[in-house]
Amino acid sequence: MSATSPVPSPAAPATGAETKAASPDKAPYQAPAGSTHKGVWRPKSGAAVPYIATSEWITLRKRDQPAAEIFHTYYRAAKARPNRPITFVFNGGPGASSAYLHVGALGPQRVYFKPDGNRAPPPAKLVNNTESWLEFTDIVFIDPAGTGFSRVLDTDSTEKDKKDPRKTIDEKEYYQLNRDLDSLGEFIERFLSKHKLWGAPAYIAGESYGGFRTAKLARRLQEKNGVGLCAIIAISPALEWSLLNHSDYGVLHTIDGFCTTALAAAFHGRSRIFKQNSPIDAMRKRIEAFAARELTQALVLGDSYPAAELKTVLSRAADFLGLDKELVIRANGRIPFWRFARELLKDRRMVVGFYDAAMTAIDPYPDRDSHEAPDPTLAGIEHVFATGINQLLRSQIKVETDRRYELLSYEVNRAWKRDEQTHAFDLTIGATDDLRFAMSMNPDMQVFITHGYYDMVTPYFSSQRLIEQMKLMPEQRKNLHFRNFFGGHMFYTWEASRKAFRDWARTAYKRVSHKP
Repeated sequence: MSATSPVPSPAAPATGAETKAASPDKAPYQAPAGSTHKGVWRPKSGAAVPYIATSEWITLRKRDQPAAEIFHTYYRAAKARPNRPITFVFNGGPGASSAYLHVGALGPQRVYFKPDGNRAPPPAKLVNNTESWLEFTDIVFIDPAGTGFSRVLDTDSTEKDKKDPRKTIDEKEYYQLNRDLDSLGEFIERFLSKHKLWGAPAYIAGESYGGFRTAKLARRLQEKNGVGLCAIIAISPALEWSLLNHSDYGVLHTIDGFCTTALAAAFHGRSRIFKQNSPIDAMRKRIEAFAARELTQALVLGDSYPAAELKTVLSRAADFLGLDKELVIRANGRIPFWRFARELLKDRRMVVGFYDAAMTAIDPYPDRDSHEAPDPTLAGIEHVFATGINQLLRSQIKVETDRRYELLSYEVNRAWKRDEQTHAFDLTIGATDDLRFAMSMNPDMQVFITHGYYDMVTPYFSSQRLIEQMKLMPEQRKNLHFRNFFGGHMFYTWEASRKAFRDWARTAYKRVSHKP
């Protein structure tokens, strides 16, 4: 999952069987024991695929001392053909484990959702995932430090050591932009060495802040870790942080969000422009054209825009959004998604989801001024993924640990820091430049970017615009593929979208040549 850096979407690391590093009077450090499970994946049609799942920890090091234990689950086909691809998968947050993609979309088993993406009544249950990517790739689900069963180690260092940052490990050391990327690079290096897979075609896939990671790692893995990538898959990515924050003075955040909220209004039958169930491509083109032209000009010019024309534009925007015209005019067209989430269905005492505006929940506090309702796309499904991943790891793969599985760590998210040596005025953090560099460095690398139409947190139009700003050569542009699916941030909870996503991915892997 999911979420993105400045927007917490992905609780605090639990204490448990924490393993301390070696000291003179203690036994040498040993990583926790993992577990291996043999299973059978059954596609919708065709022969069943026996697989081997290994859940274990790989130890990261600092100055040759154990620093962190990174938990992961590695699925490999038991009868694999030569040169089978391997895909490293992570979610976002920061602070999210890989459980969302693991038991939501890509793994051989998934948690059950209703066909329209809504959760089923508890308890959550695991079912065979006929759309698993195990069909065409081996998969490694990675839980970054502070998430899942991964932990930063207590080094039990001496007082003298604690004065030397080269010898000590700060628990929050890994909760930083570059340190996080370095740790993922180190993990991938160590994994490839341990399993003797340096010759395998390598892919990375990440969701939300994980999509930001994929774009950054597209460059770093090749420059710093010597890992050549066949392709990256960015799922609901947040590529540029500057586009995530609502502001009275910026324009792009509002424009990007408008395209999603207008589609959501049409989905719920509240648009005064479109009929419900109108073809989404036709709606999208009209919405994007209005947002990029009339609305953008009105927002850029502000009070200098002719008053009568401004009122006309803002009234039109209100019609697209299905909101009261006076509300939109009073806000000068800048309706943040959290306000839209509460206002759209206010007359029904319902709110829509931040991460999937097609989803709804009852507002328990309709008389309060602030939005305090549970988000149906985060709080509403957290227990589903928590139950599913614990059932899979503890009951089926039989991982023995008394650690709590950290599905979403808000502590990690709150502690996240920049660790770049930059000037105070250098406020922009993004991954698009790194992606452009990587595509130039490796002209054979394929790039796949995908979004859900109803995701208000990382809206599709943001990535769509950025792609058109990348100044790619025609031969490079052919290697970049963009697609949207019905649903939101985790569009794969929708049955039709999960199937379409799998089909798209299958084609993507076939597109890459794995021949020597």
